[in-house]
Amino acid sequence: MTDSAAILSALNPAQQQAVTVDPGPVLVLAGPGSGKTRVLTHRVAYLIGVQGVDPHTILAVTFTNKAAREMRDRLVALIGAGQSAALTVGTFHSICARFLRRDIVHLGRERDFAIYDTDDQLRVMKRVLRDLNLDEKKHPPRAIHAAISRAKNELITPSDYSRHARSYFEEVTARCFARYQELLRDSNALDFDDLLVETVRLFDHHPTVLERYQERYRFLLADEYQDTNRAQYVLLKQLAARHRNIFVVGDEDQSVYAFRGADIRNILSFEQDYPDAQVILLEQNYRSTQAILDVAQAVINRSAQRRREKRLWTHNGAGAKVQLIEGYDQDEEAQLVAAEIARLLASGAYQPGDIAIMYRTNAQSRAVEEALLARQLRYVIVGGTRFYERKEIKDALAYLRLALNPFDDISLSRVLNWPARGIGQRTQEDLERRAGAAAVPLYVALQMLAAETDPASSAGGGAGGRARNVLLGFLSLIDEMIAQRQRLTLGALMEWLFAQVGFREALQREYGEEEGEDRWNNVLELRNVAENYATLPIESQLPTFLEEVALVSDIDTLQEERDAITCITLHQAKGLEFPVVFLVGLEEGLLPHARSTDDRDALDEERRLFYVGATRAKERLYLLHAFRRTTYGRADIATPSRFLHDIPPDLLQRTPKRGYAAQQSSLFTNRAAIAREQRQERTQPSRRSAPDGPRDVAFFAGQKVRHAQFGEGIVVSSKLVEGDEEVTVAFVGKGVKRLLASFANLQRADD
Repeated sequence: MTDSAAILSALNPAQQQAVTVDPGPVLVLAGPGSGKTRVLTHRVAYLIGVQGVDPHTILAVTFTNKAAREMRDRLVALIGAGQSAALTVGTFHSICARFLRRDIVHLGRERDFAIYDTDDQLRVMKRVLRDLNLDEKKHPPRAIHAAISRAKNELITPSDYSRHARSYFEEVTARCFARYQELLRDSNALDFDDLLVETVRLFDHHPTVLERYQERYRFLLADEYQDTNRAQYVLLKQLAARHRNIFVVGDEDQSVYAFRGADIRNILSFEQDYPDAQVILLEQNYRSTQAILDVAQAVINRSAQRRREKRLWTHNGAGAKVQLIEGYDQDEEAQLVAAEIARLLASGAYQPGDIAIMYRTNAQSRAVEEALLARQLRYVIVGGTRFYERKEIKDALAYLRLALNPFDDISLSRVLNWPARGIGQRTQEDLERRAGAAAVPLYVALQMLAAETDPASSAGGGAGGRARNVLLGFLSLIDEMIAQRQRLTLGALMEWLFAQVGFREALQREYGEEEGEDRWNNVLELRNVAENYATLPIESQLPTFLEEVALVSDIDTLQEERDAITCITLHQAKGLEFPVVFLVGLEEGLLPHARSTDDRDALDEERRLFYVGATRAKERLYLLHAFRRTTYGRADIATPSRFLHDIPPDLLQRTPKRGYAAQQSSLFTNRAAIAREQRQERTQPSRRSAPDGPRDVAFFAGQKVRHAQFGEGIVVSSKLVEGDEEVTVAFVGKGVKRLLASFANLQRADD
């Protein structure tokens, strides 16, 4: 037995109350930074060391492996490795997998089941679509699987789903759901959701098995209870039903994962589920200053949802006032952030790793990244991909590169079948072989295909005639892009391209409505960047844009390292803390997000997101919004977030715009000077003299040439015909031409 004083000495009164509370149902509402992990681990140590509970009978569940490791490490320090080893500590999924390894035989399954990860699940879903003769283009496997996952989280079976299907999508999903489960069973496999669902089903259908686990685990502890979905909620109720020793820690004010199936009602109804529950509030904050807590509290207290009000307080002192800063647009907003970070770093008070920039949507990271790069500040994108490395952005850039240079094989290969046009791997390989044999780029191989008089001899000819038509349709798209590029501004070219390709619809088909819309927003942000080049001549806009984007995306010195500024979405920031936090984009439509404004529950979750972000800050918090924000090339006046109006003015320090503009003057001046120089260079006529006449050289396959009428092209072949040289050339946007060298006046394109 351990002296209770040793366990309780480092705890405040509220924490001590939670640790020493009598057995039974207990709800600990732990505000941010209030030491909930400390309470959980000390509660376990108290049960074992003071109350003499056998560690073999204690089960503690968390949401992440990181949290489970941290809990176990702390317990080793508190009670020793021996007793800690007897505990069951882990995530919901790992603990359920352990239960099923032993008892899934009661469900007629084998113990050596495989657990399919995300990629495995997607492959199974694609097999389902093939089995059911469903076209992937019309029935995106990701979207269907997401719907099935949501159903499983709610403990909805395939037959239940089918019975209640109302729309065509739901009817198709019901058929896929049933077949998906059949294939998993045939492969003796479970997906992540099945680990929870099958454990609940095991306990429902086999009471004796449940009783054995209830007797084994007499004390249950659960972290982040506000994030539980229905399957997790039911599982805990099943295990706790006999002894009712369930100790849950959470905070309804930090419930922000509804999109993952988390149900805030689970924590709100705990006292209804257990009328004799003891409720303990942890309100002392060990992380932030009082100035930061007061701002966060002012926003969360306006929540319309039923909640138990907490008053966060700290011994950390008042601290610096929260700064409220307005930028002219999203680019200046990001530049103001970068300027303030540079000032903080120069002061020596902070290192890059002390600072985080948080935003509601991934698309907002574009302006932030570019501003940090301009200042040469080290940064890392947490839990995501750099803006210009995201798949949808790389796809868009690949099309734009083809408009400038159709001979770019890498870009052509990337979008040859995206969006899906029915070009299979075999057809692409045939095209690549044809190009390789002729020593020409893929674009030229497509032009050669179009010039053939005998389609049966072509790649995909004969039985593959449909493939040939699709390839030629893609060639027409490239040629049309080239033509449009010569007469449209960069912004207008993007708009035309995205509409012509069906970018938005393709993303929604592939990723489902919600994720597809988020990816589409990233593409729109790329469109916004085009406005930075609107003052250049049309012929300079696209090449300048692509050149500068390449420099941004080619930065490989910014490795993901600890000593770097953290750029992160608000959802990903939960559970983290930083001395300095910048919250950007505090405007209506961003935070709160446009999707939430007509839904009270969704709006309250947006409010909780602000609360989570603000309470990540330990010493300094900056709130930023823009006067104008560009969406799809149109700059509109932005409305400051309603959450800012909830904060009493005396809690904020408004930074004068002119003061910050002065800090930026040198940066703006330098950029403007560089832009002027580049513009002059690109608009000055070439000083090189024109060639005097045709070169007395032979032409060869793959050589770049220039023709006065047809422009630039690549030589496909060359042969002697009656003392003259016949040159076959594939011209950009003009097709394949056969020319006599003596008349054509062909010039080397590199001259």
